[in-house]
Amino acid sequence: MAEPASAVVDLGILDALGDAAVDEILHGYAGFCSATDSLLSGSGDLSTGADLVAHIHCLCKHGLLSLVRDHFLRALEESFERNCSSKFWRHFEPYSDISLLKSKSLIHDDEVQQVLCIALEEISSEKHYQEKCLSILVHALQSYEGDTLQGKHNAEADRIFLFSKYQLIVTSILMATLPPCFPEILHWYFKRRLEEISTMMDDGIDSPGKDDMDLDEKSTYIKAGEMDIDESHPQGKFLDEVVKNIGKVVRDLRGLGFTSMTEDAYASTIFLLLKAKVQSLAGDDFRSSILVAVKGWIQAVPLRFFKALLSYLGDSYDYDSPSSGLKSPLASRPSSCYPGIDAPSEGLVRWQLRLEYFAYETLQDLRIAKLFEIIVDYPDSSPAIEDLRQCLEYTGQHSKLVKSFISALRYRLLTAGASTNDILHQYVSTIKALRTIDPAGIFLEAVGEPIREYLRGRKDTIKCIVTMLTDGSGGSPDGTGNAGDSLLEELNRDEERQENSVFEDGFNSDDKQAWENAASWEPDPAEADPLKGSRNQRKVDILGMLVGIIGSKDQLVNEYRVMLAEKLLNKSDYDIDSEIRTLELLKIHFGESSMLKCEIMLNDLIDSKRTNSNIKATIKPNPQTRANLEDTGLSVDNLDSTIISSNFWPPIQEETFNLPEPVDQLLSDYARKFNEIKTPRKLLWKKNIGTVKLELQFEDREVQFTVAPLHAAIIMQFEDQKSWTSKNLAIAMGVPMDLLNRRISFWINKGILAESVGSDSDDRIFTLMESGADASRNGGNTECCEETFAGDEEGESSVASSEDQLRKEMTVYEKYILGMLTNFGTMALDRIHNTLKMFCVADPPYDKSLQQLQSFLSGLVVEEKLELRDGMYCLKK
Repeated sequence: MAEPASAVVDLGILDALGDAAVDEILHGYAGFCSATDSLLSGSGDLSTGADLVAHIHCLCKHGLLSLVRDHFLRALEESFERNCSSKFWRHFEPYSDISLLKSKSLIHDDEVQQVLCIALEEISSEKHYQEKCLSILVHALQSYEGDTLQGKHNAEADRIFLFSKYQLIVTSILMATLPPCFPEILHWYFKRRLEEISTMMDDGIDSPGKDDMDLDEKSTYIKAGEMDIDESHPQGKFLDEVVKNIGKVVRDLRGLGFTSMTEDAYASTIFLLLKAKVQSLAGDDFRSSILVAVKGWIQAVPLRFFKALLSYLGDSYDYDSPSSGLKSPLASRPSSCYPGIDAPSEGLVRWQLRLEYFAYETLQDLRIAKLFEIIVDYPDSSPAIEDLRQCLEYTGQHSKLVKSFISALRYRLLTAGASTNDILHQYVSTIKALRTIDPAGIFLEAVGEPIREYLRGRKDTIKCIVTMLTDGSGGSPDGTGNAGDSLLEELNRDEERQENSVFEDGFNSDDKQAWENAASWEPDPAEADPLKGSRNQRKVDILGMLVGIIGSKDQLVNEYRVMLAEKLLNKSDYDIDSEIRTLELLKIHFGESSMLKCEIMLNDLIDSKRTNSNIKATIKPNPQTRANLEDTGLSVDNLDSTIISSNFWPPIQEETFNLPEPVDQLLSDYARKFNEIKTPRKLLWKKNIGTVKLELQFEDREVQFTVAPLHAAIIMQFEDQKSWTSKNLAIAMGVPMDLLNRRISFWINKGILAESVGSDSDDRIFTLMESGADASRNGGNTECCEETFAGDEEGESSVASSEDQLRKEMTVYEKYILGMLTNFGTMALDRIHNTLKMFCVADPPYDKSLQQLQSFLSGLVVEEKLELRDGMYCLKK
């Protein structure tokens, strides 16, 4: 702060003074000091002001202007410190224990307010009197300088300098003696007053007649500006009264130099109220959007308070002054809605921007903390996702979402206790939800990488993905999964996008897309992976991201082919409409060439239906066969066959056993007729595959079952002979003893057969239970039922799994791998893979992925042919 030029005094003039002048100076200075003390201790009496002015003129005449100013300011400082500061702080000594302020039971709500207001009123009154005294000094100096300098001196600069000096003295004294409890008292005061305003405004929002509104209706009601309060209304009068009281306190505090502390006190209080409001609205219900309601509350409570406060203070917050620091670039941003304000001040605009940013950040943090639960509830939680999207657009804190959500995934999802189906469902929901927040998939890549990495280590990942592709229930084993998780929906969308990609204007679609991408181009954020290409080249494709887990679409297609074969072979009819639809959708994504074998498998079912009808219409069994069939109740009309092209189907597991003579004869006649119709093609029956519907008639009951062919063949052996030993039955069936024991347990559990110990301890006797009473005594279930018993219930399948097929295909490379390890000793997985690709000349050529090779080598380690040490493979010693 620069002093006026007149403050510079040439002390050399004192040498030229005579005795009379010195006496005059001494007399004038003594009178000046006495008048100053009398004036400052006069408690409102300004009568000594005239004497003070005369003495000031006398001293200034001799060039002692700076002495006058310095002494008067020093006297003001001593008086303020003695009469004002100490008395002011004594009011707050009972609250020096800050913990008292945090306990409502120890302090009455109005007590602190009264103490603060009284203290501020007293010190402001004293300060106002001292400012009047200072004005007398300023007037005296201005009158002298005006007479002597004839208008050449800037009197206003002197006035500003002296009052600035005095304000600095006041602020310095108060800050130097500031007790620790005073900031807390200010926080407590503003917290109570603003809570009153908030409660009053909330009562206005929730008043009778509005209780039946839902959250969205209330937020619209607020946003529409209908919460303007009439000054004549009791709420309006109360608001006006509270704001006036707060405004007077704020004005007095600012006059004492507590501007920053005061603003911090009520700003932090408002932010705490806003945070509590956001938390109460957000809760754990993710089915409704709350962002509009939060912004409505900001308009109805904090901004209304600031509008009234700034109006009371005369908008005295000078945001345009240099002392306010750099202006926020957001301050010039126009506002679309301010309650009751046509042209909002810059101060109000900046407060709105601060409050809205804080609300966005608070809601964003709440939603990010609950993002795992939100995605579990998706798509019901779509409103919460939309709120989060808007918050992130405003704050730009996407990296916080990525870091927090990855941590939640590792802790809550990517654990041994979570099933692969659950992980995949959560991954699909994550893709769908984050696609709303991040359409380009930039942050989704970072979030999804831990899930993809974890799923690559699960053996059943491919099977679960294929199940999700083909099962409308979303892959849930109980069929109750969220239908939104079914990947068939994504395949349908791909088809619709293809159909809609044809433009009617004849413009080349690729060129048009390129123009659209160029027009909407935006740079990638710093978090984007440069290896993934720009955001305009990315496409958030759920199926493509799932295929990325596997690493190769061929593996997924092969697993789908295995599951399709299993499903088709277990069908009891020829209804394959859903399978055809799924195949057509998969062809859109994977290409027709990849799905050729699957298409042939479905065509086999269609041809089988037609061929089966033709054979039934033309077959005529010989008389002896007809008689046998009539005795057993068998007929060609009861036989439906599935004729497959074995070269295009996955390898099928076979179990050889002897069929009953009538059934074997029926199959022979059917095969012979097929050969006549489809010459030179012949049928080779897969006797263990298929289903048989049986009706077992006993003395007192009839029981129906749908079982596998081997189970039917076993029970038919008891038609002519009621009891068999396990050895004899195994010989008659042509199956190993252990296989017979596994299969016959089904009939024992159903109470159809009874098991007993034979003469040989290794031999068992199986007896047919003719009556229901015998079956009940034997512990069997005698209720009539129709039940399917398939081999996969025992962990077996009629079709070789993709792992078994891979194992069989990789066996041809086993000798190459063993030879390499013999020559090189130890080799890493990558080196084995690259060496096979370059030097293996087997037929077919080596074309497996790194993951497939690793799976095969793991099998060799289990068989103790290889050892794995520190990531290096070597021969087992």
